[in-house]
Amino acid sequence: MMLDGTTLVYGGLSVIVVGLVLVYLLLLLWTPPPILTHPSELSYLSTNNPKEPQPLPKLADPATVKLSVIVPAFNETERLPAMLEATVSYLEGKGWQNPPTTTTTAKTTASSIPNGNGNGSAKKRKQPSSGLKRSFEIIIVNDGSTDSTSSAALSLARSKYPQTDIKIVTLEKNIGKGGAVRHGMLHAGGERLLMADADGASRVEDLASLWSHMDTILDKDGRAVVVGSRAHLVKTEAVVKRSLLRNILMYGLHTILRIVGVGHIRDTQCGFKLFSRSAAQQIFPSQHLPTWIFDVELLLIAKALRIAVGEVPVEWHEVAGSKLNVVTASLQMLRDLLVVRMNMVVGRWKAGEGPGVTMAAKRGKSD
Repeated sequence: MMLDGTTLVYGGLSVIVVGLVLVYLLLLLWTPPPILTHPSELSYLSTNNPKEPQPLPKLADPATVKLSVIVPAFNETERLPAMLEATVSYLEGKGWQNPPTTTTTAKTTASSIPNGNGNGSAKKRKQPSSGLKRSFEIIIVNDGSTDSTSSAALSLARSKYPQTDIKIVTLEKNIGKGGAVRHGMLHAGGERLLMADADGASRVEDLASLWSHMDTILDKDGRAVVVGSRAHLVKTEAVVKRSLLRNILMYGLHTILRIVGVGHIRDTQCGFKLFSRSAAQQIFPSQHLPTWIFDVELLLIAKALRIAVGEVPVEWHEVAGSKLNVVTASLQMLRDLLVVRMNMVVGRWKAGEGPGVTMAAKRGKSD
């Protein structure tokens, strides 16, 4: 029996419609639920208040310190001490407190057009010198650890760094590195906010390079992001000696990133990123992914909002004790990248229009 042209057209359209519906249903199924905040997570413990939780500030409020260092931590009792020692030593030392006036040459992406000429370059802005001490805080966000990460961090703060502003926040459940970073950022008081891994794989001294480059790309609203990049290490021993699976994951990720729209960033996954407060105020309330690939969502949001993104080479070394399962992470990565891109394409997720802090006790409402 021969089918006429009209029947074939309607049949083809039906298949397309059914396919689109199935894809949309799959998107709804894979899309993560809102990141919920419990009342106890809105407070912190510190050296001055080791037993009486104090309320965390809000990102929407004015800055109270020059720099906030956000450290997501999941079962990090072994690796956190060395990272804290290096970080506090540097931030309290003369090298950071008395910075030189020189700046670092680095790549600026075309995700924003700071000078209005459409090529992604920016003119250097002269920053006023100041004799004031560069104040800072360190916010350790315990991502529902099953060990004694919070108590160990508090003990370190009280015994070794009693004069340092270290805040320990404990999440009730493990939600993922992205969720822990988001929580810390939404409750930080810094003029600039640094995301740094608890393993200390990135050299904290490279903060100076990120900071000085940010000075050159800030737009008129004070927005900028600078990411640490390990791209220059691809052919070095640090990367060559990594496991075959990790290197396959790295190259596969780079290919997918070009497809989803952030191929302009050579290294999206380095856990060493600096945000101006104005940029963070627009980016992090819009973040939905709590998983480890959240960095890509942040960069996609920055690109959509035309926020300048600079990329600065940093030193890096692999530290034993990673919690990442390469096979599971690869599958999750592919799914989450598709979820992010599709939600943005269909308009379910919009840059600059995120829910912010959503309380678990008041579902559907934001503070």
